[in-house]
Amino acid sequence: MHSTNDGRGRVADAVILDIGETVLDRTREYAAWAAFFGVPAHTFSAVFGAMIARGAKVAQVIESFAPGTPYADLLEARRSAELDVGIREEDLYPDVRPALAELSSLGVVVGIAGNQPARTSDRLRALELGAAFIASSTDWGVAKPSPEFFVRAASEAGTTPERTVYVGDQLRNDVLAPQAAGLLSVRIRRGPWGLIEQDESAEAGCLAVVDSLLRLAEVVAPSA
Repeated sequence: MHSTNDGRGRVADAVILDIGETVLDRTREYAAWAAFFGVPAHTFSAVFGAMIARGAKVAQVIESFAPGTPYADLLEARRSAELDVGIREEDLYPDVRPALAELSSLGVVVGIAGNQPARTSDRLRALELGAAFIASSTDWGVAKPSPEFFVRAASEAGTTPERTVYVGDQLRNDVLAPQAAGLLSVRIRRGPWGLIEQDESAEAGCLAVVDSLLRLAEVVAPSA
């Protein structure tokens, strides 16, 4: 592809990437939760998969292993147990840096924003990914699927919702919610939600369904 783009033929001016399972592979984190609860990794994975297939959120899955204890308290307890794995370069999906570089070379503003604690966005910023901004729902005080989250993302990118593409793995939060807020959406099929949640009617409204972030340049700027 060309190294520059004047914007003509581009379907959007900005691409916003979800965090979990779009930018970050959470394998090490889930293994840390299994160790914290003293269960085999495959047992934790089986419970996780079964619960999210029924619509549970991450916090609900974690709380199911310690009924009555809030997710925030469990996070702190895991940290106190020295099982806070942080975020390392190895936790990035391998297509993240090249995809960001290619989109940026085409003049597309790239942001990263998802439903995460502030610590996650702080740690991602430390990796210097080259994104225009990195933010969490905690940073903004508003979370997906609220329309305000996506409008804020478009504003942070310096453009309008209809010129913004949101990319993520979950059908409700990353496909249907941004569309309802006036954004375009691209679904990436990876991670637990990407493989478990299957709904062709929901995906029909996507700009594209991809298996790699490296497809985004051709989707957003097909004439480049």
